[in-house]
Amino acid sequence: MTDHTPRLDHVVLWVRDPLAAADFYEKAVGLEAVRLAEFAAGEAPFPSVRVNDETILDLMPLNFVGRMTMLPGSAESAGHPVNHVCLSLSRGDFDALLSRLEERSVPMSDTAHDSFGARGKATRSFYFRDPDGNVFEARHYD
Repeated sequence: MTDHTPRLDHVVLWVRDPLAAADFYEKAVGLEAVRLAEFAAGEAPFPSVRVNDETILDLMPLNFVGRMTMLPGSAESAGHPVNHVCLSLSRGDFDALLSRLEERSVPMSDTAHDSFGARGKATRSFYFRDPDGNVFEARHYD
């Protein structure tokens, strides 16, 4: 039987330097790079990083803005990041992310408690920006 539950497949982030962005997401955030070698070799238009088995973040080069022709006005989205993307982690992964970001002196918000999300109230959460200004929230429920 096929599971037809809707899922988030990917989010496309505009980035100035996809290799630098992938490096940040791998080393600071702890996400696995996808198609990085292919992108570096000119064989893929952009790299991605894996959030989980079903979800990736595509790291779209900002200079691709002219290629955004799928809908009228798509090109105008370049440089306008979404409000934020939230990563739900285990308690251990949450603490490890905090440590990696602190080691790299990445500015972060204060830690909040009981903020509402997809699974109810999160035990702890905080916000940080990637090098391109995209805002992320990290949280855990356990």
